[in-house]
Amino acid sequence: MNDNLEIRENLPGDAAGIDELYVTAFPDEDLFPLVRPLLDLGQSVISLLGLRENSIAGHIIFTLCRVEGGEDTVALLAPLAVAPALHNQGIGSALVQTGFNHLEQISIDHVFVLGDPAYYGRFGFKTEDKVATPYPLPIEWRGAWQSMHLRDGGATPEGKLLVPEPWRDIALWTS
Repeated sequence: MNDNLEIRENLPGDAAGIDELYVTAFPDEDLFPLVRPLLDLGQSVISLLGLRENSIAGHIIFTLCRVEGGEDTVALLAPLAVAPALHNQGIGSALVQTGFNHLEQISIDHVFVLGDPAYYGRFGFKTEDKVATPYPLPIEWRGAWQSMHLRDGGATPEGKLLVPEPWRDIALWTS
């Protein structure tokens, strides 16, 4: 179903369209205080757009992070948004897989996500218990903290996830 989907890195001129996507995809959440600063991090993020007929169909961000006590760079997947009218057409999956390819090209081996296990489990994510989130999660969210290796044989990090400033808002992890 992704024959007409073009995936590319976002450009500065895409900001208004990205804002509009998040308003429609998450009408009850204000993600601007997270998305806008993440997009300003430059090479510390991979930000990809899915386009259909020159309109934004989806967007994903991977933030490069570290685990306390480790030297390897890891990635945090979030947010991921798909236009509601285009759900269940594989756009989110295509964005995730393309993001994985970008991460592998820059030798990132481990990816974390706080999200629906039923959705992210399809990509190989499993519940994470060795790397702690920046703030303690509510008990009901603990199964949603997940990770995966992009390549077999990668070292499993242990410690606390160290995130850049936009991710240091406690509300992102507790409410």
